[in-house]
Amino acid sequence: MKLTNSQIREKYKKFAPKYDLLEAIPDFLVLRRFRKRLLQNAHGRVLEVAAGTGRNFKYYKNCKVTAVDITPEMLNIARKKSKKIGLNAEFNIMDTESLKFKNNSFDAVVSTLSLCTFPNPFKALKEMSRVCRKNGRILLLDHGISSSRWIRSMQKKMAPKHFEMIGCRLDIDPFGIAKKAGLGVIKSKRHVFGMFYIIEAKPKK
Repeated sequence: MKLTNSQIREKYKKFAPKYDLLEAIPDFLVLRRFRKRLLQNAHGRVLEVAAGTGRNFKYYKNCKVTAVDITPEMLNIARKKSKKIGLNAEFNIMDTESLKFKNNSFDAVVSTLSLCTFPNPFKALKEMSRVCRKNGRILLLDHGISSSRWIRSMQKKMAPKHFEMIGCRLDIDPFGIAKKAGLGVIKSKRHVFGMFYIIEAKPKK
């Protein structure tokens, strides 16, 4: 299952006006806790890839944030949100698999709920690693294959239609992808029947 960046951009262009509404319930029930837990480790100059509508913004403390996304309509919402809460941020339309930043530019690189949409998640993580400083951190939150056999079976059945609808893969293994991309995993935890992965890693240098 794979889509081009232009296909993903078109899907999320349509979703942009209602994205926050669609995410409100899962965010209230579980995701806000995971976002807060992950982003307490962000500091200094932070790059957030696939930043979407800026749902992470309120959890950054004492950070200068650079937010990138391939969908201008999503990033326009994020820009308005940052002004509303007074976040020190800049914005760029950019593909995570081909970041236009120099090596070792950021103290932390953040990706939440986006490994599942990247056409090549390994390439995306290698780019994130490249622009992260040697002693920096790569912070990942994603959903993936469950540790429950029953839920895992349901995910595999639903995966093709879900991917066709929003370009999101339900059955990925974020931990396995991070390891295969060469990141040095420091901490990793799974929650909610193993469906949500929180990963703190060192960049590959």
